Amino acid sequence: MLNFAFIGQDIPTLFPTLLTDLLFVGREPACLRVEERNQAMADLLQGYGDAILKKAGIGGSLNVTGDRAEALEGADCVIYAGDPFAASRFFQDRSALGGDEEDENDPGLTDQARVNGGIGGLMHTLRAGEYVLQLCDKMDSCCPGALIINLGQPVARTTELFESRGYRCCGLGRTPLRGTNGLDTLAKRLRLKEADVEAEIAGLPGFAFLLSAKEAESGRDLLPQLKQAAESGELGSLAKRWLSWWDALPAGDVTDHAEFLPAQPDFIPDEHPEFGETVEKRKDRILYMNTVRDQGADAREGAMAQLLLLSKAPPVRPMRLALALLRNETCTLPAVTRKNGGVLPQLSGEAVIEAALTLDNGKPVTDPLYLPAALADIMTEVDMTNRLAARAAAGDRSALRACIETDPALDGLDRIYCQELVDRLIELHNDIIERL
Repeated sequence: MLNFAFIGQDIPTLFPTLLTDLLFVGREPACLRVEERNQAMADLLQGYGDAILKKAGIGGSLNVTGDRAEALEGADCVIYAGDPFAASRFFQDRSALGGDEEDENDPGLTDQARVNGGIGGLMHTLRAGEYVLQLCDKMDSCCPGALIINLGQPVARTTELFESRGYRCCGLGRTPLRGTNGLDTLAKRLRLKEADVEAEIAGLPGFAFLLSAKEAESGRDLLPQLKQAAESGELGSLAKRWLSWWDALPAGDVTDHAEFLPAQPDFIPDEHPEFGETVEKRKDRILYMNTVRDQGADAREGAMAQLLLLSKAPPVRPMRLALALLRNETCTLPAVTRKNGGVLPQLSGEAVIEAALTLDNGKPVTDPLYLPAALADIMTEVDMTNRLAARAAAGDRSALRACIETDPALDGLDRIYCQELVDRLIELHNDIIERL
């Protein structure tokens, strides 16, 4: 029986789909352990999970515990979904980047208050890295051979941290199949269903591009039609600009891509980005999980509550990925973050990329994908920044300096000033960032 450990602040949000994909889609009985230190939430997860296990009727067990070592002991796979104090810390960064309102010569750098790129993304990485490395320290003694499915943002950089500690890690970020320029939206523009479009989407997490698109039945090339729509501005000004620069269309929410680039004249970073679920969604989730726990998953009220929980599920499917790897399946899974290993030959083999993962009896199949040359150049810069940021999170001061010097999101800014600003932000968060 497989042993799974669920670790991280976002696990309660994902718990209904994790169990459903494991027990009802994968039909895999397992020993499940969840780390949850809030006793009220632990009781809710335990009761809800027991009801779902009973409904599945295939065996397995669940233990929700506040002891991390107990949760990790002997795990075959760790599902990590952590993002420590993301919202409150983001707003601290944004306030500090705002400059001096009374000094017209100090306008600040609020456009660097970002989630995954630029100065904000670097600070996010340094904070998240502390939690990732603490988890690795505990895994070294409890489950040193475990597979990690990583959902922790910034996913390229946290995946690099897990890999640097010797763990096999695959990640899932915000999917390029959804969003303003996601595959679902592009298919609708073509008056086709998403399933009728065969697409190759690849790049870096949050910086992936549509490399090819064909109609599944006829083989008709759909890319010229989409490029024409972009050139005419129908896909937005950012997609139009980047197509002219790199001869490629961004896949997914273009605001994610813009975070890794210098300030764009028609892009303003979100002042209030979403981190996890809203208060309203959290209240609904707790209500529905309580109903399943108290009524049972077989009862009418419980079954309806479970349907409502699953209807609000995020599009990523970490258990599907975990089972494919652990059961040595033959399949193709979209938008998986992992080490390059030759999938994108123009990038370093050590780059952390995002592309479809094809498995043959559990072994990755490397089918090389080629990027337009100009796109490969900017991706090389973004990837190098990602990996330097991860090294900095592990305590490497020289990597921190190199990251600031390399980051294309800081082009046009005084890099010495940026370094001083980052040092001040590190001091601001010194209760979390202990390695620098």
